[in-house]
Amino acid sequence: MQTFVAVVEAGNFVKVTDSLGLSKAAVSRHVGNLEARLGVRLLHRTTRRLALTEEGEVFYARCKQLLSELEESEAEVSSRSGHAQGQVRINAPVTFGNLHLAELWGAFRERHPQITLDVTLSDRVVDLVEEGYDLAVRIAQLSSSTLISRKLSSTRMVLCASPEYLTRQGKPTHPSDLAHHAVWAYSYFAPGDEWPFDGPEGPVTARIRPVVRTNSGDTCRVGALQHQAIVLQPSFIVGPDLDAGRLVEVMPDYRSIELGVYALYPTRKHVSPKVRLLIDFLVTAFTTPRWPA
Repeated sequence: MQTFVAVVEAGNFVKVTDSLGLSKAAVSRHVGNLEARLGVRLLHRTTRRLALTEEGEVFYARCKQLLSELEESEAEVSSRSGHAQGQVRINAPVTFGNLHLAELWGAFRERHPQITLDVTLSDRVVDLVEEGYDLAVRIAQLSSSTLISRKLSSTRMVLCASPEYLTRQGKPTHPSDLAHHAVWAYSYFAPGDEWPFDGPEGPVTARIRPVVRTNSGDTCRVGALQHQAIVLQPSFIVGPDLDAGRLVEVMPDYRSIELGVYALYPTRKHVSPKVRLLIDFLVTAFTTPRWPA
């Protein structure tokens, strides 16, 4: 089963020989024996590529699940002797990962040297199950999900600009005024170009027309610091600039949304000890606020 899964994910027999420590003939024989045992063909073989049959697709998905459960069972037994081990695959947003997670990985490894980490930074919302991640850190207002979450912290979306920009362009007094200002917008912000606020008259939405749209919160921050625009960015990015006076909050009577910072992991009956140790470590690390509110 391990050989079959490895072949499917590699796309051919040759690429898995080194990782499995088997010859090409042995790999082919393992898959052939599996097909003979099941009495079905699992793979269509051509000179250029492999493709799963319909039965192969069903069996591949089940093998992935069973092998994952086997790994968890082995890890759970190992953990009873005090030694959690193995690799944890983690996905996190780029800026948050660099600013607030990178400094934590070393401390975790010092406590648990038998656990290795594979950290991918991406602002794209990944499919944990489909893409094989054990854990993801997400910053969002979570809707119902098949994933399990632990809240680590929260961050407020702050409308801000440099004092120089506001002196030159004037201070907006109502969210509707943003239509007449230069705005740099973050592409992955869930509300899109309709920024939500809660003000003295209740909820209000500002329709913005970005002059720059980017998938990087860091880029938005730089635009604000260079006196180019008004931005709506989380406090974990712009908090230090607000404290230092490099940026100032715009229309403080109108507050935008608050987002939770969550550790998410797939729904499983048993969470592996290595993942549980990492989640508990992150919860403790974020007990003390790591950025200005």
